[in-house]
Amino acid sequence: MNVMLKRAYELPSETDGQRILVDRLWPRGVAKAKARIDLWLKDVAPSTELRQWFGHDPDKWPEFKKRYRDELKNNPALSELQELSRHGDITLIYGARNQSNNEAVVLKEILDGNSRHE
Repeated sequence: MNVMLKRAYELPSETDGQRILVDRLWPRGVAKAKARIDLWLKDVAPSTELRQWFGHDPDKWPEFKKRYRDELKNNPALSELQELSRHGDITLIYGARNQSNNEAVVLKEILDGNSRHE
């Protein structure tokens, strides 16, 4: 099964499979009807404290990944996401501008079986 990533501001497509929003906050300016989100799994998102600490600072990316993975270790929402990924294509939807340093990237690595820490 494929795990894909897409910003919430990009148009949905037929190839997205199940669209799962993985942000704790709804993306600003995105209409719920247009977003076509199948599931909003906010409990899999980083804690508010971690998100605010990170602030999408590229210099904090390696430490963010480590801390976020630690948060996910006993998170039932991650188990739910893993189960969903076993049953069909999914697209992890996120709102961050930075397409390479955000929680969806970390989740995709985990779902793809890549447990490396950078």
